[in-house]
Amino acid sequence: MSALLDAPLADVHARLAEAVARHDRLVVAFSGGADSALLASVATAELGRDRVLCATAVSPSLAEEDEHECERLALEWGLRFVALRTNEVANPAYQQNTLDRCYFCKAELMDVLGATALAERAEVALGVNLDDLGEHRPGQLAARERGAVFPLVEAKLDKETVRALSRALGLSTWDKPANACLSSRIPHGTPVTVGLLSQVARAEGALRQMGFSGLRVRHYGDAARIELPEKDLAAAVALHREIVEALKGVGYRYVTLDLEGFRSGNLAQTALAVQSTTVQS
Repeated sequence: MSALLDAPLADVHARLAEAVARHDRLVVAFSGGADSALLASVATAELGRDRVLCATAVSPSLAEEDEHECERLALEWGLRFVALRTNEVANPAYQQNTLDRCYFCKAELMDVLGATALAERAEVALGVNLDDLGEHRPGQLAARERGAVFPLVEAKLDKETVRALSRALGLSTWDKPANACLSSRIPHGTPVTVGLLSQVARAEGALRQMGFSGLRVRHYGDAARIELPEKDLAAAVALHREIVEALKGVGYRYVTLDLEGFRSGNLAQTALAVQSTTVQS
C-alpha cells in the first residue's frame, strides 16, 4: 500500500504499519471516528483479519446512529467486528459527572475489552493520537493503567496526519468530525442518568433527520443549547420553528442556538477554566 502513496504519506504509513506489527494480536476499540477507523483498517491489513478484532462499546452513552455506523463500516471494510455491552452508567462515580468522568468510562471499557482480549490472546489498542496527549484526558490514564497500547502515538501521528493518511487510503472517515459520548453534552456536576442520555440522543437524532451533522445538543436542565458548524447556522434559523417543535417534543422547554457554532469539548474546557480560577483565588 505504501508504494501507492506519495513519499511523505508512504513514510507515515510505514511507521504506522511498523507500530502495529509490534503487537501480535489486537482488539481495537472501534468508535467509527477518524482515529480508530484508521487504526482498525491498517491493523487489519497488516496483521490479518484473524488477528484483529474491532470492538464497539455499546451503552446508553452511545447514540444508536453511531453504533449502526460502526457496524456499517466494519461490513464495508471487511473488519472482524463485535459489539460489546458496557455499563459505565451504573457506576456511581461515573454518574457524579466530575471532571474525571472519562476515567471511569475508560476503566469500564478496558475491563470489558480486556476480557475479550484475554480470550483473543491479544492487546487492547486505542486510537489515541499525539494531539490527544496534551489535553485533559483522564480516560487515557485508566487505559494505560490497564495495559492499553496506542499505535498511532507509537507511530507519531497527530490528528492532521491521521486525516491526511486516511484520505489517501480512501477511508470515508478521513474528515469525520470529532465525536464524543452523549455524557459530554451534560455539564460537569449534573448527574448523568439514562433518561438524560436518551433525551439528548433523541434531540440530536431529530436534528440529524433535518439534515444537520457535526452537531451537539448541550443539556442545561429544561433548556437545550444547540451547537452546529457555522455554515449551518443560517439553515437552522430558517428551520427554527421545526427545531423548536422537535426539541420541545423530547422534553425541553427552551431551545437556543449557539451563534459561536460547534466547539468540541467546550463544556470540559469551561469547567477546567472555572476550576483553575477557583484554585488561583
